[in-house]
Amino acid sequence: MRTSAFTTSHKVPSLKKVLVTGAAGFIGRHSLPFLSSLGYEIHAVTSRQNATPEGEAHWHVTDLLDPHQVDALFAEVQPTHLLHLAWYTAHGKYWTSPENLKWAQAGIQLFRSFVQNGGRRVVSAGTCAEYDWRYGYCSEGVTPLAPATLYGTCKHALEHILASASLAHNVSMAWGRVFFLFGPHEPPGRLVPSVIRSLLAGDPALSSHGGQIRDFLHVRDVAEAFVSLLESEVTGPVNIASGKPVTLREVIHKIADRLCRPDLVRLGSLPARPDDPDLLLADVRRLTREVGWMPRHTLDEGLEETIAWWREVGNGHIGAET
Repeated sequence: MRTSAFTTSHKVPSLKKVLVTGAAGFIGRHSLPFLSSLGYEIHAVTSRQNATPEGEAHWHVTDLLDPHQVDALFAEVQPTHLLHLAWYTAHGKYWTSPENLKWAQAGIQLFRSFVQNGGRRVVSAGTCAEYDWRYGYCSEGVTPLAPATLYGTCKHALEHILASASLAHNVSMAWGRVFFLFGPHEPPGRLVPSVIRSLLAGDPALSSHGGQIRDFLHVRDVAEAFVSLLESEVTGPVNIASGKPVTLREVIHKIADRLCRPDLVRLGSLPARPDDPDLLLADVRRLTREVGWMPRHTLDEGLEETIAWWREVGNGHIGAET
């Protein structure tokens, strides 16, 4: 099934035709306007019948775990570029879920179909969970890769397979390792939306001690970074992050101050996870120097926008497809 946000009659075929998986998800929905601005003919894939088109895109409702549907989709679209963002990301479950095995296999099938139909460049979403978190500072090609979860292991395995396959098939491939993101449409159980929603409701914002140092980037910046990576000729792993350290307690207090409810912050009310590292920070030199991309949003600006979005949508938001 396909619905289109624009007609293609009397339109000269684009030289750059991109297929975006997870296009209605947290990152994917924000990538479409950037792709449109660069002149891509966009084919957006979703598993939801009621996906809302954003920007100029042809929408395809497809089960990416079904190889027959995947083959049919690529045969129809024949994209020159693939931006693969879809994965299983149910909050609290995705770290250990066997669904990760299905999505690793799906990624291989997507690549196979992409190559068979003449694809030239693929960019896929990886994760900071591929790194050995004991090192704290994560640099591509330097920091050891030793994922401690099934999620990280499956992501890393797929990257390793696609890197080898891309060389064998003369396809350009890059792998964007995402760190910590936030913004509109984020699943409500994660840190930033959970704090915002609690404080808007007048409830205590519960958290661990908050001393953990992390690397946050607004989701629209994450999406633009992926599109910039797709547009570039850079290959291999690239960290998608800000490169700026901030403690979780700083993020929580920034939200509380903007909502005038610092009295409701409860640092230390929840135990820190035993596997929660003190530091996770990205080396972003490949992103800034080789891809040539820099963030547009500061942390403060991003939090302001995110708070405004949650004020508008209320607490009825359930979350977004990957």
